[in-house]
Amino acid sequence: MKKFSLRARGQSFKYAFDGITGFFQREHNALLHALATLAVAVLALLLPVTRWEIIVLVLVTGLVWTAELFNTAIEKIMDFISVKEHTEIKFIKDISAAAVLVTALIALVTGCLVFIPKL
Repeated sequence: MKKFSLRARGQSFKYAFDGITGFFQREHNALLHALATLAVAVLALLLPVTRWEIIVLVLVTGLVWTAELFNTAIEKIMDFISVKEHTEIKFIKDISAAAVLVTALIALVTGCLVFIPKL
């Protein structure tokens, strides 16, 4: 086991921030998620939301971002494994994309439940 190192911990944060930067530079869906996140933040500031509603909105928004990051990683791994069309790789990528869609739909329903009664 390696000895604890602040320098190594700092390097791991650098890798994570490099990943976020690369995600925004290379993935078009990042812009869509950013716009949706901005819309949620603006509505939360303008409408009378409770602390618990904000917590739920932050959680579902974070889950969508996390799902999209994992989806992107899975897609890139699959593209690295094979550039040829392969039914199993397509299935893996489709399932990964479906996870993002399900998470986004849950977030959308949550947002509607929180915001629609306040409009």
